[in-house]
Amino acid sequence: MLKTILLLLFALFVLPSVVYFYDAPLHLEQKDMLFSMLYLMLGVAFTCFVVSEITRNCSQVDKLWSIMPLIYTWYFAYASEWDTRMVLMAVLVSIWGLRLSFNFWRRGGYTWIPWEGEEDYRWSVLRKMPLLQGRFRWAMFNLSFISFYQQGLILLFTLPAVMAWHGKGQALNVIDYVAATLFLTLVVIETIADQQQYNFQTEKYRRIAAKEPLTEEYAKGFCSTGLWAKLRHPNYASEQAIWLAFYLFSVAATGRWLNGSLVGAVLLLLLFQGSADFSEKISAEKYPAYKDYLQKVGRFFPKFW
Repeated sequence: MLKTILLLLFALFVLPSVVYFYDAPLHLEQKDMLFSMLYLMLGVAFTCFVVSEITRNCSQVDKLWSIMPLIYTWYFAYASEWDTRMVLMAVLVSIWGLRLSFNFWRRGGYTWIPWEGEEDYRWSVLRKMPLLQGRFRWAMFNLSFISFYQQGLILLFTLPAVMAWHGKGQALNVIDYVAATLFLTLVVIETIADQQQYNFQTEKYRRIAAKEPLTEEYAKGFCSTGLWAKLRHPNYASEQAIWLAFYLFSVAATGRWLNGSLVGAVLLLLLFQGSADFSEKISAEKYPAYKDYLQKVGRFFPKFW
């Protein structure tokens, strides 16, 4: 896991730098939009670091994961003087963000005291790793990866909205409609996957609290029905595809199938690969039947053999 994190940190600095200097140059308006939100991102990341160190709850970034993209995309839409394409992008991101925020809230992520709430279980596991033990080591990890890397990534995968400025004033085209349809379809799939997981975990813990016997499905401990019978992470798969679909708006605006705003989606793919590795390792150690599940069910793509 630590090797993956180091790779992600390296990629965060290298890929955006290469793109910035070797892709088609940004216009002054685009630079103003980007740097305004970059300063905001740095301030938010530092605040997350300070709050998480004081409270010992490192899920401060998690609370903002579904909120910051709304702020970025609506600011970009405002800066474009409410260009149709960029407003559409902001509306779609709002649908995504509000749904994800609701799902995070019902799992205990938000509380009336904003900096409290349930911490992601993976951070407590990482704290036990020898290389991260000790207040200083963990603080450096928190500063670099948890706070600044993840906040930087959030800004990066919304950059197709900056690139869409190239098409300011143009009518929406076929690629825009395809991107919007894909985006909404994937949000629906992700919603179904999260609901199936929520239903399973709620019922499992209800039965445990009521001291009722667990059937074979619940005795395994993890959800393996519905979409989860086809993919080990249908929610993760949808999330990655959502931001690839979002990238298509930059293609529609620029006419270039490959442009610099793809870097955020690429980094997101790398993050989810590492996150899935880590989550599956924990699940395999916790649930004996999970190893068989790993063999039979594909991670992000169904197995057809």
